Amino acid sequence: MTDSVTRAAELLKDHRESIDRLDAILIYTLGERFKHTEAVGKLKAEHDLPPSDPAREATQIARLEDLANRANLNPEFAKELLKFIIAEVIQHHNKHQE
Repeated sequence: MTDSVTRAAELLKDHRESIDRLDAILIYTLGERFKHTEAVGKLKAEHDLPPSDPAREATQIARLEDLANRANLNPEFAKELLKFIIAEVIQHHNKHQE
């Protein structure tokens, strides 16, 4: 291998290790987030509150879009990701209502 190919392979390895660490952070962060939303779902069920809060969801989507812009992340992607997470949370909240 040439020096340039060897260097590229080292850089690729470093990037992949960083990606793997970040993936782990994402998964553990989502796990922690869902612990809190699970508690929220139980609280809503105990107090006969609706499983979804459209006003909060809209506020959160706007906040995440702003964060995405500041983080150089496609805001549409961030919005769709949050909508996906919210749909999962509401599904869990509905189960507590039953």
